[in-house]
Amino acid sequence: MAKFLIKSKAETDPAYGCPPDKRPIQEHIKKGVINLDKPPGPTSHQVDSWIRRLLNVKKVGHGGTLDPKVTGILPIGIEKATRVLQLLLEADKEYVCIMRLHKPVKMAELERVFEEFQGKIFQTPPMKAAVKRQLRVRRIYYANILEVDGKDVLFRIGCEAGTYIRKYCHDIGEALGTGAHMLELRRTKVGPFTEDKTLITLHDLTDAYHFWIEDGEEKFLRKCIQPMEFAVRHLPRIVIRDSAVDAICHGANLAVSGIIGLDDNIERGDTVVLMTLKDELVAAGESLCSSLQILDAEKGIVVDTQKVFMERGTYPRVWGKT
Repeated sequence: MAKFLIKSKAETDPAYGCPPDKRPIQEHIKKGVINLDKPPGPTSHQVDSWIRRLLNVKKVGHGGTLDPKVTGILPIGIEKATRVLQLLLEADKEYVCIMRLHKPVKMAELERVFEEFQGKIFQTPPMKAAVKRQLRVRRIYYANILEVDGKDVLFRIGCEAGTYIRKYCHDIGEALGTGAHMLELRRTKVGPFTEDKTLITLHDLTDAYHFWIEDGEEKFLRKCIQPMEFAVRHLPRIVIRDSAVDAICHGANLAVSGIIGLDDNIERGDTVVLMTLKDELVAAGESLCSSLQILDAEKGIVVDTQKVFMERGTYPRVWGKT
């Protein structure tokens, strides 16, 4: 858990911006993300289309495509929040998988091979993958065997983004000398999206939407749709003063003078998010310094702004004035 460091003191003007959980319901929807429990059957794009029609919005997107048969967490972004999902591309993932061995294996041998397939591993994407098929390194944080039933092995795996679990099972089978394939797969984590109380089904979303349309009851829809800020909770943050916000919205890089505080786990080159004092997401960028360097700096540019999410004019313009 990151510790928040205070660099300077400032207050926010309540006349500008809005805390994410206080947005009017229409704005809440259009700047919302959904922690969706995808069922088996539909493609990820079919899920997008269904939600777009249900909510009567123009744009819906997902973060990290799941194959039709795969279930579990499918982050969904609505309207303006679709771009925020780009920040999940490098987020760590977790899966629960059933692997079927082609021949029985002793438990000791199975555990030995699983131990070998942790840390840095080499993978070549499968033939059907939508990426270039070249050998690459991926990190496996943990791979824990949960249960073995005959030739079926249930395990939980935490891994770097871009790891192919189907290929992982195949390679385990090769190392065992028995052969193996992935039988079932469920994704249980994508960055800050986990199997907690925010996880909902398509039925939950349908019911919540009709409660709002037919009875004017918002609370169920607000439980199903999270503010887009939810999707960046895995990234280190820098909180900026009101006077710096509009300049950032116009693409300016972040200077030391605009910083109120920051998380203590920032390293040079990290992707960081820039937040207001009301916890609104302004932008994301590359940190040019570590947390301690930023804390000690008295002047200079410390973040290269790369993606802006807040609309210009949300906060007053104070830059460029004489």
